[in-house]
Amino acid sequence: MNGGDEGDVAAAPPPQLDWKFSQVFGERTAGEEVQEVDIISAIEFDKSGDHLATGDRGGRVVLFERTDVKEIGGSRKDLEKTDYPTSRHPEFRYKTEFQSHEPEFDYLKSLEIEEKINKIRWCQTANGALFLLSTNDKTIKFWKVQEKKIKKIASMNVDPSKVVGKNNIASSSVSSSTNSYLANGGYKDKSSTNLINDFKFPPGGIPSLRLPVVTYNETSLVPRCKRVYAHAHDYHINSISNNSDGETFISADDLRINLWNLEISNQSFNIVDVKPANMEDLTEVITCAEFHPTHCSTLAYSSSKGSIRLVDLRQSALCDKHSKLFEEHEAPGSRSFFTEIIASISDIKFGRDGRYILSRDYMTLKLWDINMDSGPVSTFQVHEYLRPRLCDLYENDSIFDKFECCLSGDSQRIATGSYSNLFRVFGCAPGSTEATTLEASKNPMRRQVQTPSRPSRSLSSITRAVRRGGAESPGVDANGNSFDFTTKLLHLAWHPSENSIACAAANSLYMYYA
Repeated sequence: MNGGDEGDVAAAPPPQLDWKFSQVFGERTAGEEVQEVDIISAIEFDKSGDHLATGDRGGRVVLFERTDVKEIGGSRKDLEKTDYPTSRHPEFRYKTEFQSHEPEFDYLKSLEIEEKINKIRWCQTANGALFLLSTNDKTIKFWKVQEKKIKKIASMNVDPSKVVGKNNIASSSVSSSTNSYLANGGYKDKSSTNLINDFKFPPGGIPSLRLPVVTYNETSLVPRCKRVYAHAHDYHINSISNNSDGETFISADDLRINLWNLEISNQSFNIVDVKPANMEDLTEVITCAEFHPTHCSTLAYSSSKGSIRLVDLRQSALCDKHSKLFEEHEAPGSRSFFTEIIASISDIKFGRDGRYILSRDYMTLKLWDINMDSGPVSTFQVHEYLRPRLCDLYENDSIFDKFECCLSGDSQRIATGSYSNLFRVFGCAPGSTEATTLEASKNPMRRQVQTPSRPSRSLSSITRAVRRGGAESPGVDANGNSFDFTTKLLHLAWHPSENSIACAAANSLYMYYA
């Protein structure tokens, strides 16, 4: 906290939020079978918070737009009405969807490439069009979604009611499937060999000639792939991140981070390379990379050993040396077989001002101050109650699940997911004791989770565990509530300016506000 004037009292932590259910898209009915391709694999708000994008395992991107803000008029009188507080909360509606990626096959490596969307990142809007990046394991695509007006002819040259003849304009439009048109404007009736004119003028001619009038009464959303950034990664892409300069972005796989220009799809620059000369010497891999929100030359990337490295692009073209290293040293004698596995960071996020970095490993959330590399400023226990069951989690591959994390726009709170479609919200302001557990359902405050009639399937390594039928049965957490390893909330996003969270439970998108 920043110091104030003399006599100022230390600011009290914000009160605990009361979370309420807002909306659900794609809600499942009891016993409904979930298709693997419909499971949501990425969620992202744009910078304004007025648009939300989701990606799924079937390679589709679905866009939602906010509707409650559009109800406010633009006149002075309408704006004055909004000076008093209202109970309005964020409401979204379906906008459009498009197929972003298709399944592919790499014939050189005999490798199937899934269409699953790994990450979505919004780019700067321009001229009313939306721009975003989406990626699967190998290919990044740059999409433009724009409203285009649909042309319609509102007035014909000749009034059909005044046209005489066997085959007038009205009838010719109906019979066009059975008649072949000729170059001179007539057509040949297939039932006879006579050449008939398209229409005949009425006796006395036509008093006035009406030209066609084109109207634009309807609009249609047209998604278009502007660029494809391919053939730059030998390993699976785990993250992409836009730069604050609005011109470049990075993509990261297990061993390398590449820098791209949005306008150039056939060239990228390798800025981080951790691949050793001998692959047998490999000790850690890159798990996530993120640009600083305001400093366009600074980025951070995390590793499977639980460390975060801050690099400066101004120091050298190849950022082999980091400017800062953030890692927590383990206590003597605490190392075990699972230590390195649960220390692997699955996601990192910068706070809006760029001072703090939030990281998620299997057991905890950690908040780091980029000005203090001696250790995290706060650690939040998420899965501590699972520590006695690490052997079971390893057997059913759940220990390798990659949970995401997010921060509120004011950096006062953080959130992450867990099993049984639960997610947790923590207050991270000094002195805050806020720790709320919510369930992705219409009753988010319900603590006791019912075991689903059918576990949702997944394309990840968890499928092998489900088929083994070993330790995936529901257990009990520290609060006495049941939990289920087969239902997990991996993906969630916090609205950039309001206390609103969107999270994915299998194929359903749940939204909450406080």
